[in-house]
Amino acid sequence: MYQFIYFILFLTSVMTQNVFEGYTLFTPQTPGGSIQTRLMDNNFNNVHTWTHSRGPASMAYLVSGQTYGFEGTGFENSILVYPYRVENPTMDAGGVGGGVQILNWDGDILWSFELSDNQYQHHHDIQVLPNGNILMIAWERFYQSTWSAMGRTSVNNNLNQMWGTAILEVQPNLEDGTHEIVWEWHIFDHLVQDQGSQFDATYGNISDHPELMDINCGNVGSTGPGQANADWMHINAIDYNAELDQIALSSRFQNEIYIIDHSTTTEEAASHSGGNSGMGGDFLYRWGNPQNYDRGNNSDQILDDQHSVNWIDIGSPGEGNLILFNNNHGNNASAGLELMPPLNEDGTYRLDDGLAYAPISPEWLYYPGSGFHTSVQGGCFRLPNGNTLLTEADDTEMREVTYEGIIVWEYDFPGNNNSLIARADKYAIDYFDQEDILGDLNYDNIINVLDVIMLVNMAVDVAEDDLNGDMNGDGGINILDVVILVGIILN
Repeated sequence: MYQFIYFILFLTSVMTQNVFEGYTLFTPQTPGGSIQTRLMDNNFNNVHTWTHSRGPASMAYLVSGQTYGFEGTGFENSILVYPYRVENPTMDAGGVGGGVQILNWDGDILWSFELSDNQYQHHHDIQVLPNGNILMIAWERFYQSTWSAMGRTSVNNNLNQMWGTAILEVQPNLEDGTHEIVWEWHIFDHLVQDQGSQFDATYGNISDHPELMDINCGNVGSTGPGQANADWMHINAIDYNAELDQIALSSRFQNEIYIIDHSTTTEEAASHSGGNSGMGGDFLYRWGNPQNYDRGNNSDQILDDQHSVNWIDIGSPGEGNLILFNNNHGNNASAGLELMPPLNEDGTYRLDDGLAYAPISPEWLYYPGSGFHTSVQGGCFRLPNGNTLLTEADDTEMREVTYEGIIVWEYDFPGNNNSLIARADKYAIDYFDQEDILGDLNYDNIINVLDVIMLVNMAVDVAEDDLNGDMNGDGGINILDVVILVGIILN
């Protein structure tokens, strides 16, 4: 008996010693139940909850209240940004959303916005930028007159529509509840076709244009079962890299991830030039299914219905790599997957002539086999101690695994019949206790050339002053502050 007790104590010690100390944020979708976003500690106690009137479109995010001009640090001064499903979406398919709310710790709605009209319908994910702006994924409706003129030969729905993808950057105004769309990107500006020069999309060999999307790639929507839809790409996740000023996207239907340049103007984003990359809004990188651009075949496809693409945070093992949840890595088996993109010094990505984008194989793989699988949603996030938090969405299970794949923490949401947890992420206990770094003007906890550019704009009165850039403490922003900040970076 004593040996058994000692064994249990030893096993418990091994299981808990590597658990990342933090709070897990998730929003279970339970039919007929109350809708709550929960912040839970490692002992499964709810640290805090937010109650909603509408169900989630994807996962919620916690950001520092200072992002929106509030004082104070700590979780009680943090802000919840919640994407939700509107009551009557104008376009309806899996992952439909339509709205986003900003809530304080007490659950007060500080700002809300709905993107659901005849042209656009938000769906799935959002991304909060360091300046508080919000990137929203949206379907963009196109009728037959447009998609056929672009070079699409047919669609797979009786609506005769094609829902493209748009990314809209929304600037919220918490003082008066208004908003402004300050940047946008559209997939229909970056298409290629090999049907003929009479069509509006770029004409050429698909393999010669990996920076563009083949308009005839894959199906467009379906007629059933259920309501017909015209969803083409089914972008289900979006992430932002502040250091590179780039955006990552995940397309379930094309089994591929993409990176685009966010440093462009809206006009440049609609073109093939401009921005830090010089490529405008074209794909800087794509990975997972090279047959989409005729540089591979079925045997080269790695991704299948993947979700949750995101960059590993600076300071975490694997920093700068991409990590995601590959829903169908094998037969009824999912996986967590990390890859190292071939990043060049100028922020572009290496691509050899005639070949697909590297890498050929993942940098890290968590693939326990059958029994770990979700056909919808799913999450994968690297934690600062090197562990990875994965969400098995349709089983409402979360697990934290070490780099070696050892499970050190698990949670199964009770009464999970027909319930769903899209994704969960974990925040360090002191995540919001950090004070602002002087000179960090985009509040990404890094001081680099992006902060210098912002400070220069303030010094020449192009942008509003932020006294976090007052490097010499004289109460104003001028060229002396720029010199000091550049010196800090160089040293």
